[in-house]
Amino acid sequence: MRNALKGMGSILVIVFLLSALMACGSKLISQTSEMGSSTGMNKGEPAPEFSLSDLEGESFRLADFQGQKVYVKYWASWCSICLAGLEDLNTLAGQDHDFKVVTIVTPGYKGEKSSKEFTKWFNKQPYENLNVLLDENGVWAKEFQVRAYPSSFYIGSDGILVKSAPGHASNEQIMDTLKEMM
Repeated sequence: MRNALKGMGSILVIVFLLSALMACGSKLISQTSEMGSSTGMNKGEPAPEFSLSDLEGESFRLADFQGQKVYVKYWASWCSICLAGLEDLNTLAGQDHDFKVVTIVTPGYKGEKSSKEFTKWFNKQPYENLNVLLDENGVWAKEFQVRAYPSSFYIGSDGILVKSAPGHASNEQIMDTLKEMM
């Protein structure tokens, strides 16, 4: 009788654990489905005409890159996926291409450090080729409809959004996407 109860208890524990795993998995699938394959902006629309300052206070506008393709990456200092890809992105940004690489962080928004804290932290990092723009309180992140970090935006030389995608993009994926753009 005890062995039967012991066996029944083991089965209940297994059933409970499987139920918990399925619940977590369905929540993850639900969250992933809500994010979809794009970050929310529609392909073929003009990209938001941002005007942001870099870490030294120099102002940049999307219009400054008119006539060039632009790869924009939104990222966060607390995002391990973002940080894992910065070295490769730094390499890409330091090479000659027919496109510009722009990275944007959002001080004071979605858990990001303040501008002062972020700048102090970033200046200790080895990424000398990255152009980091500060989107205070996520004003432009809302316009770009950033829903996840990292998020990539591919903007044509005419300022039209060609593609947007959440998640990590390798240098090869970035270059392939930009090459496909006319």
